[in-house]
Amino acid sequence: FLLAVRVSSFSAMAAGGGTIPALVTESRFAQHLRQRLEEAQLLDTRYRLQKVPGGSVALPVLEGKAAEQWLQDNEFRLVASLTMSLLQDPVPSKAASVQPPAQKLRCELRRLLLEVGESWSEELECDVPRTWQRHGDLVLLSEDSFSAVLWAKLGPVLWETVASALGAQRLAKRGRVLPDKMRSPSVTLLLGHNSWVEHVDNGIRYTFDVTKCMFSPGNITEKLRVASMQCSGEVLVDLYAGIGYFTLPYLVHAAAAFAHACEWNLHALEALKRNLALNGVQDRCQIHAGDSRQLQLTDVADRVNLGLIPSSEEGWPVACRVLKKGTGGVLHIHHNVEAHPVPPVLKDEQRLPEESSSEQEDEELQGSEEMESSGQEVLAARVRPEWWSWAEAAAARIRGLLIELHSQPWQTRILHIEAVKSYAPHVHHVVLDLECRPAPPT
Repeated sequence: FLLAVRVSSFSAMAAGGGTIPALVTESRFAQHLRQRLEEAQLLDTRYRLQKVPGGSVALPVLEGKAAEQWLQDNEFRLVASLTMSLLQDPVPSKAASVQPPAQKLRCELRRLLLEVGESWSEELECDVPRTWQRHGDLVLLSEDSFSAVLWAKLGPVLWETVASALGAQRLAKRGRVLPDKMRSPSVTLLLGHNSWVEHVDNGIRYTFDVTKCMFSPGNITEKLRVASMQCSGEVLVDLYAGIGYFTLPYLVHAAAAFAHACEWNLHALEALKRNLALNGVQDRCQIHAGDSRQLQLTDVADRVNLGLIPSSEEGWPVACRVLKKGTGGVLHIHHNVEAHPVPPVLKDEQRLPEESSSEQEDEELQGSEEMESSGQEVLAARVRPEWWSWAEAAAARIRGLLIELHSQPWQTRILHIEAVKSYAPHVHHVVLDLECRPAPPT
């Protein structure tokens, strides 16, 4: 017989906790109805078809005006009753349970648009993010996502849908870094009220206000390298401490005896104080608030970290001043260096030191005095020429600053050049480990 489905109570069904709307029919007609719902893109594929008491089958359907209109406009030639009901405790489909987060996000957004009578498009497909940063229960979206005009029309339900799909309670979206000396982030909180987050990195807890402070996951390799250093008994000066990106690995893992952490951003200073306490190292660190170029410290450091990009050159005179004048120490100088693309034929010859095999490293460690004299030549052959040229120039400049400061000869030696990440096309964030020592008496 001919049956038209009435949907006057459809919108009320969404209010039930742990329930979803479903169309119920006899089992022998379930596949036919399923096909029709799939063609209309109304089948809720997040859940399985389920048998209900009496032998009938419940087919989960999507909610919203589009579904209501479709049900009103369509008639089904069935020899059985077709009823609308609530499906209690629906079982997730197998596909939904193993769906990657990015795919799940797209499915949920398609469903949302269908509910409000909008169509999916290639523009919207390209506008949905495939990656994001996660800080506890907050997800930070990239600045180039959700920029289409249609998204703004959806209002808060858009961000609730995105958060649900990604398993988050709060959402924020990153904007462009502000062109100030503090490289302040431009971040908007989209869902939630508290913008403080906690991030665990290599066993270290960092907390910060995501709308006020930046956290770069691309620096993880350098933080791991710092954590592996042997700094027992040493005093560190971190001229650009931020929220403690490198200060904390030096104190927590590298076992530095004490650190002087310099920072001028008030928001970062608040986070730095909290992070030192969170990790139980507040008694081994002194915070120096303000411009590190005005730092009133001399002759204290065995090691100085200059973690500022694109250049930390303004801090080089201060770094020389805080080094112990009797024994010197090591500077870790961060810098963005531009380099031309490496021709394929040269790639194997210009590998970074960490890319060499263990057998090669063993061979290079043999014959200590002889190998030490040629060590810099070996290193120079393995890094990009532009990186080495910059490192040599930096070493010469710092040697000159030390000689001028102490009125006696000093020596500088390039220990290592570490590539942290690509900063822009043909521009790399690198770190120079530079040993600085007073020259022995002749």
